[in-house]
Amino acid sequence: MLAAYGTEQNIPYPLLSDVDSAVIKRFGILNDTVQPGDAMLYGIPYPGSYVCDGDGVVIAKFFHDTYKKRDSPELLLDAALGRVQLDPDLPGDRRADPEVAVTATVHGGRGTLRQGIVRHLVLRFELADSLHVYGAPAPDGMVPLTIELSGPPGLVFEDVRLPPTKPLLLEGMNLTLQVWSGTFDASVPFYATGELASETRPLETPAAAIDIQVRFQACDDNTCLLPRTESFELTLPLDVVDVPNLGVHTGHGQREGTFDASPHFRRLLRRKILRHPLGFLRFLVKNRRLLRDAQARQTATHPGETPP
Repeated sequence: MLAAYGTEQNIPYPLLSDVDSAVIKRFGILNDTVQPGDAMLYGIPYPGSYVCDGDGVVIAKFFHDTYKKRDSPELLLDAALGRVQLDPDLPGDRRADPEVAVTATVHGGRGTLRQGIVRHLVLRFELADSLHVYGAPAPDGMVPLTIELSGPPGLVFEDVRLPPTKPLLLEGMNLTLQVWSGTFDASVPFYATGELASETRPLETPAAAIDIQVRFQACDDNTCLLPRTESFELTLPLDVVDVPNLGVHTGHGQREGTFDASPHFRRLLRRKILRHPLGFLRFLVKNRRLLRDAQARQTATHPGETPP
């Protein structure tokens, strides 16, 4: 299947097939929540990506607890290059103050939101020479850097990621504080769940807005500027997900693939059924139960609608 798919889709790099999950097991990422009796699913890995250098040494890895959550390709490229490459054409806003300039940019996916695909909100701080901002905690009277984000239901924000601080000794107060200076980035991973942009129904709204509040106080070694609060609002277009050309995935308003996977899927079914006939029956029962539970949740959330 992979060879046929690569040829038809003009993929310019090799696609590797992991027969019997041999490589998955060697990497230690076999999904042990799926048991051998679960015939249709046994052998799948925990979803994730490894980034290797030219010598094949792993320099970064990205893993999640569900296959419905994936990292944007741009984030993998950043890990490979060792730096964040921001596209100036992506959705963003800038506060160009001479002391501290702050730029808010959405990184990944050309600024769109799709179910489960992780984007990063990157806040780039550019401080004038000799200035610094404080990390938390800070003594009374000093304002540490804080970042708060909010958005519509179904938009999930993870913890803020900040670079390491550097110690700053205030000799007159005999006090050491943790600070940032120069140019540095803070990033917040975020993604849309099915509540906002589902893979099983057409989009209900074309875009989603993110509100950002940034508060900080810039100081030099002797004096501090007044505390500042910068507010940003970024509106991101929603996008559907890419689904294979299989009956179970089509007809839901998503971007359907052109490669007909039905013959390959039927061969997979035959192989799985022959190896684990009882496991296939268990899969059907479990899948029906999950579908029924999903329909019950949809009815409770959207009363009056007819479940698909």
